[in-house]
Amino acid sequence: MTDLLYSEEEEALRAAVRDLLTDHCDAAGVIVRTESDAPHDLSLWKSLADGMGLAGLLVPEAQGGQGATHREVAVVLEELGRAVAPVPYLTSAVVATEALLACDAEDLLAELASGRKIGALAVSLSVAPGGTYKAVRHENGSLYGELTGIADAAAADVLLVPGEDGGLYAVDAGAVTVVPQVSLDLTRPLARVVLDGAAGRRIGDAEPAVRRALRAGAGLLASEQLGLADWTLTETVRYLKERKQFNRPVGGFQALKHRLAQLWLEVVSLRAAARNAADALATGEDADVAVAVAQAYAASVAVHAAEEAVQLHGGIGMTWEHPAHLYLKRAKADSIAYGTAGAHREALAELVDLQAP
Repeated sequence: MTDLLYSEEEEALRAAVRDLLTDHCDAAGVIVRTESDAPHDLSLWKSLADGMGLAGLLVPEAQGGQGATHREVAVVLEELGRAVAPVPYLTSAVVATEALLACDAEDLLAELASGRKIGALAVSLSVAPGGTYKAVRHENGSLYGELTGIADAAAADVLLVPGEDGGLYAVDAGAVTVVPQVSLDLTRPLARVVLDGAAGRRIGDAEPAVRRALRAGAGLLASEQLGLADWTLTETVRYLKERKQFNRPVGGFQALKHRLAQLWLEVVSLRAAARNAADALATGEDADVAVAVAQAYAASVAVHAAEEAVQLHGGIGMTWEHPAHLYLKRAKADSIAYGTAGAHREALAELVDLQAP
């Protein structure tokens, strides 16, 4: 029987990450950053990657990493979701790293694991595991083409680019043009990547690497969505206990109690689904099914929790100064990241051989 409860080590890791984020990633600071030309908090990233060694959790010790599992990464992502931290952790330490683990590029893997370099898989954020993605033309050792919807490309030092010849190429970010795209979630900006004769080093086959990377991305995104939903629920309950109307706390009204109780049940169920996905990725057992189940459920819970936070904070929840909008935008953006809930339900139906009516 799989134990999905958090181990002592995982709780210690959570406490350490939460302490760091409490000190260096307050909501007001994140809001200010979204309005600037530098949406990514690279000093926070350095503390997480270099100071705490979290960028290399999925990388074996022999290859310069920490040799941990997806369970530990899930705990980190829960905390990053709670803080809507503007760092390229999911895109570099999970997705790009998983792609490299399926390739032959130990030098690059060690650089990502140490946090010396940030990587980004040049596949649109909306592509589901096993989904079709755009590739670029490979000609005489150079790459030509344009890719859109690439998350955190602006922060990347190296891009992992699929070629039409079936190869996956490592491309120095300095050799391409990165054009910011308008993104709903300002804490995980998207960009268009233009390759016009960029030199690329073939590091492996694109198809298995991209599939592996997107599956891990989708499965662990559920932990980020869990952290986001958990924070918004906790914060809303806290506010409703303090806010008074007719000389009594608003949280005492029966109708609001029912809404919050319903939301609590959803968040608890999401925790089970997210933990199961992380554990399945760690053990390799039924990972496709566990990831599809988690992603079929996670988006609606995270969006619902963020919407309730905006509504139940009343007038203040609608303001730019209150962080509720950061959580709603991240929840909405996450709901189409690595495949929609509908796409994951279709994938799940196929995996368990359940025919649509």
